[in-house]
Order: sequence, then C-alpha cells, then structure tokens
Amino acid sequence: MRRQIAKCIEDMINPAVASHGGAVHLVDVLNNNVYLRLSGGCQGCASSSVTLRNGIERLLREEFPDIREIIDVTDHEAGENPYYKRD
Repeated sequence: MRRQIAKCIEDMINPAVASHGGAVHLVDVLNNNVYLRLSGGCQGCASSSVTLRNGIERLLREEFPDIREIIDVTDHEAGENPYYKRD
C-alpha cells in the first residue's frame, strides 16, 4: 500500500499543490495510518490544514478506503517563510 500511496501523491496530489509552490511527501505508512510532511509553500501555510483535510485526505481516502488516519508530521514553524511562528 505504501508504494501505491506514494505514486498517488506524486501523480495526483503534488501537481495540484505545486501550483502554490508546495509539495507533499510520504513519510511512512504504519497500521494503515499515513504520515505526511508538507514542504515548500505548504510548510507553515495558514491554509495547510484545510488543504490536508479537504483535498489530500479526501483524495487518499477515495483511492485507499483502508486508511485509518492521515497524520501531518510537518514542523510548520520551520522553513524559510513559515506563516506559523513562535511568539
């Protein structure tokens, strides 16, 4: 399942988020939980949670109904221009 999810991300998801300067990387699949890291324009973006839940998660669940949970492991405070910054 990991290989198929990675292909789906590269073929279907990354072309869509690339238009906003972002990318999605599959970190791991454990016990049908999918761990993703967002980078580029998606890392730290205020809309990243909406993109994850309404776009990426919806598509992955349609393609892979056995997925239990999709977990964002991105450090949204890191990167060159994060929108989320520590106080």
